[in-house]
Amino acid sequence: MSGAQGARNGILSLTIRDKAVLYAAYMPFIRDGGLFVPTTKPYKVGDEVFMLLTLMDEPEKLPIAGKVVWITPRGAQSNRAAGIGVQFIGGDGVANKKIESYLAGILESDK
Repeated sequence: MSGAQGARNGILSLTIRDKAVLYAAYMPFIRDGGLFVPTTKPYKVGDEVFMLLTLMDEPEKLPIAGKVVWITPRGAQSNRAAGIGVQFIGGDGVANKKIESYLAGILESDK
């Protein structure tokens, strides 16, 4: 992680146990994939973050290095959840492959 901002915010932890929630959070349109992470902590676009992701009923957490690519602040239009869009960086694509295997068939729809 670079800078004090990433260190101050610590490790993000995200658990997704439902395919509909995973589909809503997954961002296949971002190069190398990404996820929306609900949070009210302050981040800046470009901040590097580290996330531990738990998918469905899997016992292990997936370690993911990422970069903040957008921010939805508290009180955003249409009552959108506050959080950050995190692009996966520097990994081997394991998280992206697992997510896409869970969402097989759904991703071909209109997202």
